[in-house]
Amino acid sequence: AEARSMESLEKQLICPICLEMFSKPVVILPCQHNLCRKCANDVFQASNPLWQSRGSSAVPSGGRFRCPSCRHEVVLDRHGVYGLQRNLLVENIIDIYKQESARPLHAKAEQHLMCEEHEDERINIYCLRCEAPTCSLCKVFGAHKDCEVAPLPAVYQRQKSELSDGIAMLVAGNDRIQAIITQMEEICHTIEENGRRQKQHLGLRFDALYGILEERKKELLQSIAAEQEAKLQRVRGLIRQYGDHLEASSKLVESAIQAMEEPQMAVYLQRPLAGKGPAAPGVPLPCRITDMSKASMSSRPEPGYENMDHFSINVDYVAEMLRTIEFQTGA
Repeated sequence: AEARSMESLEKQLICPICLEMFSKPVVILPCQHNLCRKCANDVFQASNPLWQSRGSSAVPSGGRFRCPSCRHEVVLDRHGVYGLQRNLLVENIIDIYKQESARPLHAKAEQHLMCEEHEDERINIYCLRCEAPTCSLCKVFGAHKDCEVAPLPAVYQRQKSELSDGIAMLVAGNDRIQAIITQMEEICHTIEENGRRQKQHLGLRFDALYGILEERKKELLQSIAAEQEAKLQRVRGLIRQYGDHLEASSKLVESAIQAMEEPQMAVYLQRPLAGKGPAAPGVPLPCRITDMSKASMSSRPEPGYENMDHFSINVDYVAEMLRTIEFQTGA
């Protein structure tokens, strides 16, 4: 049970970059995950290749990278990873763990790794040609006697270092890809905002054109209405004039007919309409009839007076011009 507890604790003390136990100093990220400072600096440098080193005379600017455990974006100031807080608690736990275990990482598991061909021999070398771990007897007498070998710890450290570098490169590459994605998302947002603004501007411009057309339409309609009213007043005035003449003429005809129906000559000649005697001070009826018949009624609208075709307009060229409206190109 104690061994399982130690192994469980050991897993919690593994750096996600180098896959080794955290080395001092241990830095704590804003997302509460931990990294070796060297590993954090490697990832930071890979994600920010233009960042000035700490010893540079120039004042460095900040940078950012993503936590390899949760992908949370870590924004650093001009101090880089040296501005991150050290996790002293984890460092103390590592010290206690090392004192209790008194062995390197994975040592207990390696004690039981024995050669299958030579059961009493531990696997302690690595065959470079076969790319497989083996024991010393296999190199001297066995299948790897003609192969080139290297000490197992050296190969182990080299491959772990290569893997750590690969992880750092992948993390940095992922950060760059994420930065590109973020940039393109910002571009999409800007495109949407610019499109919305240009649509609004275009709508305002066309609304202004609609306003000009409506105003001009109103003015032209007022011109038609003014001439229409003037012509109607003149014609209606002539209708009233001719109506008055017709009414007077009809009454004169009626009076003349009544006079014609008088059978007695003396009475007829004594009538006021006859125009003779003291009772007839007015104009004699025959004279009135003559004047009425000679009255001039020549005032009338000239031919085509009712025509309003001169108010026709040609908007074909305007329509064609409107169809050619296009976005401006160039500055």
